[in-house]
Amino acid sequence: MALWEQLLAGAIALFVIFMFFPGIKATMEKSKNAEEKHWGTLIMLTIVLVGFIMLMIYSVQ
Repeated sequence: MALWEQLLAGAIALFVIFMFFPGIKATMEKSKNAEEKHWGTLIMLTIVLVGFIMLMIYSVQ
């Protein structure tokens, strides 16, 4: 990857982070104030994500 492509990818990544940061911050505040914690959902999503990544890795070998 050329230097200009790396710089462009970094600039896009920073732009995306700055665009989503206010929403993420508000969501974290709501999560702190929530009465019920959804740890089961978090664990299930993590397992699905890891499984999907493993599927993608095995599919290219």
